[in-house]
Amino acid sequence: MRIDIDTYREILDTLTRNKSRSLLTGFGVFWGVFMLVALIGGGSGLKEMLEKNFEGFAQNTVIVWAQQTSKAYKGFRKGRWWSMDYKDIHRLHQRVPELDVVAPVLFSPWGMSNTAYYGDQKTTPRIQGTSPDYAKVVTPKLYYGRYINEMDMKEGRKVCVIGKKIYKELFKEGGDPCGKSIRIDSTYYQVIGVDYASTNMNINGRAEEKVTLPLTLMQQTYNRGNEVDMIVATGRKGVVMSKLSDRIREAVTMSHFVDPTDEQAAMVFNTEVLFQLLDNLFKGVNFLIWLVGLGTLLAGAIGVSNIMMVTVKERTTEIGIRRAIGATPKMILSQIISESIVLTLVAGMSGILFGVMILQMLELANTEDGIVTTHFQVGFWTAIFAAFVVSAMGVLAGLAPAARAMSIKPVDAMRDE
Repeated sequence: MRIDIDTYREILDTLTRNKSRSLLTGFGVFWGVFMLVALIGGGSGLKEMLEKNFEGFAQNTVIVWAQQTSKAYKGFRKGRWWSMDYKDIHRLHQRVPELDVVAPVLFSPWGMSNTAYYGDQKTTPRIQGTSPDYAKVVTPKLYYGRYINEMDMKEGRKVCVIGKKIYKELFKEGGDPCGKSIRIDSTYYQVIGVDYASTNMNINGRAEEKVTLPLTLMQQTYNRGNEVDMIVATGRKGVVMSKLSDRIREAVTMSHFVDPTDEQAAMVFNTEVLFQLLDNLFKGVNFLIWLVGLGTLLAGAIGVSNIMMVTVKERTTEIGIRRAIGATPKMILSQIISESIVLTLVAGMSGILFGVMILQMLELANTEDGIVTTHFQVGFWTAIFAAFVVSAMGVLAGLAPAARAMSIKPVDAMRDE
């Protein structure tokens, strides 16, 4: 069978045109994969940023504090101010055994401004007193030293743990401040630890702005007697804290002549609800990310299928010649699907690499002291799954064009102009 020079030119022109179309179609797949990777990495980074606002804070926590009563009770009128005391800690342990850790918190008197000094440096901290158990509810991130312990409580030691901001403002030269003394108003305290926690979920102010004292020392220094401003508690494993709210309120109010049903008088804030809301939010965000990403990929795969259909039509003569010289339908099928897979896979892998590069640049922009603070990246197996999805879409995109190519008869192909 003789093939003239015009037929060769036609095949060459068809292949040249296919390159430009392939690049255009590959860009659609590239963009789809890039969008998927960028959205997954960005969503992961956003979740990490929000979770850092609650870093170190126990998820099964209740916070209890006293306010004005809104109901009259046992001869006492409504609108009365009352306060909790240290004995309420023991009452909670006895009456609500499902609680694991119960820690009291005491703040400096309302409206009182404290000033801390070290040498020529000074700053304005927030003062709080608590027990060692508080570290099990709000975990400190100790950069130097240790946290308050039981011996500090029993012996009334004049020691303190300072926050990151207080440390940097008082000890501008840096170094370990443990063992050194700072003056708060007229009282000297020995620094035993530096807390670098930066959570935005705070109790009466940010952790980096606080100076923490042993509860007993705080009560003596500020003449607070046996008072407690706030109680924080965590539940045992498997306990649903929202079901304990009424029992906790009753245990706290029973000795203070406050109506146990007065929700305004004894506020019980359950962080479990907040964390569940956050989890549900990101489940929806992840679903939306995959929906948009896979939708974009599907659009790219449809583009691949369309361009392959055009390619098959323009290569009718070439396919007919191959069939005439002995190519089987299986060989034609293999060729078309292989081209489709290669096109989508190369474009998809390029999209993954470009997406990872962009996410890496975002990570570099979120560094502090040379340490990455937020990770905008996708996992290895996520990238592998994306590549597998792209390959599968390449196969599906090539099926219709391959079926058309197999249906071409050599005689009809030789007559095609």
